[in-house]
Amino acid sequence: MVALRSHAATPLVLLAVSFAAFAILLAVLRVRMPDAVVYQAEGAAVVHGRDLYGFTITAGRLPATYPPFAALLFVPTAWLPVPALKVAFLAGNALLLAWLVHLSARLAGRRAGPALLCAATALAVWLEPVFQTFVFGQINLALACLVLWDLTRPSGARGKGAAIGVATGIKLTPGLFVVYLLLRGRRREAATALAAYAATVAVGALVLPAASVEYWTRLVFDTGRVGKPWIIDNQSLQGLIARALRDPAPGPAWLLPACAVGAVGLWAACRAQDRWGILLTGLTALLVSPISWSHHWVWCVPLLAVLLAEGRRTWAAVTAVCFTARTLWMVPRAGDGDLHLPWWQEPLASPYALLTCAILASAAFGQQNVRVVEDPQHDQQQPSSGDHVLRDDL
Repeated sequence: MVALRSHAATPLVLLAVSFAAFAILLAVLRVRMPDAVVYQAEGAAVVHGRDLYGFTITAGRLPATYPPFAALLFVPTAWLPVPALKVAFLAGNALLLAWLVHLSARLAGRRAGPALLCAATALAVWLEPVFQTFVFGQINLALACLVLWDLTRPSGARGKGAAIGVATGIKLTPGLFVVYLLLRGRRREAATALAAYAATVAVGALVLPAASVEYWTRLVFDTGRVGKPWIIDNQSLQGLIARALRDPAPGPAWLLPACAVGAVGLWAACRAQDRWGILLTGLTALLVSPISWSHHWVWCVPLLAVLLAEGRRTWAAVTAVCFTARTLWMVPRAGDGDLHLPWWQEPLASPYALLTCAILASAAFGQQNVRVVEDPQHDQQQPSSGDHVLRDDL
């Protein structure tokens, strides 16, 4: 009996040890969580009637880059002292990570019991995108949870699609899921998502009319305001191509391939099972977005869950190594060193983009007799030998 209790407690101990080590590391590194500070400044700008897009803050002189609706959601942070703000973001992201693990298991057609949930969460926090989300005080986990919760709800669930629209109103990248729903013939969900998105725009315009005009007529097109697209932090296709060509503004050399990759990704997503359609759409959105910082790639969590559930051990191992090895931070990057890497360091600088390209290629050219399942939560059947989404070989 004692042995059984000890065995049952092991995942909980692992979770406690993992997060304790994580907290100690953050304290040693003196993490400043700059993005959380920016969010707080956005909320304060709303409260005090200041120009939402006219300030920069932190040592990196970071501006507000999200739609006005997002700033309204950040208002409660305006009254928090910075230490309390950091604690709130750390605790919130810890809970969101556990929820993302739960949703990832649901996407994979598995039930995450307490033991599995604790163990998986303890390990997932060390994935580089998840780790960086905590370090920066980002909202990536919240957005991923909104989208994944919505898409894994039963077919016909009331208001299905609304959470995708809200996520898109906070940050535009999830909008590609609306296109996915349309192409999949799920018009009601797509219409609900569009209506929810329109509501976020309307609320932002009603409360912050001047900021809304500035954002939707000018800033939404100014991707340079978000950051330099050629630095290794950017793991999108544009970052990969900019570094490979040693061109800080690749223009058509990036835009044309991005359009092609986006089309292929959506085509593959629409042919796949819904669980893989969801994953391929999320990965495609990150790949073709002008800027996808490394911490945006928290979709590695559901990707790993599905790979492991389907027994694709080689792909799972490669994916786990890719998202934990942190090779992008090992290459020289002083000044504009990101643009002058030797050829053999280029793959190390763009691991997420290259892995995603490999996954999309395998999904596009490796599908045979694809089985379409519109409700991943109830899709317990394992793919048969003819139901390929990814080739088993790399």
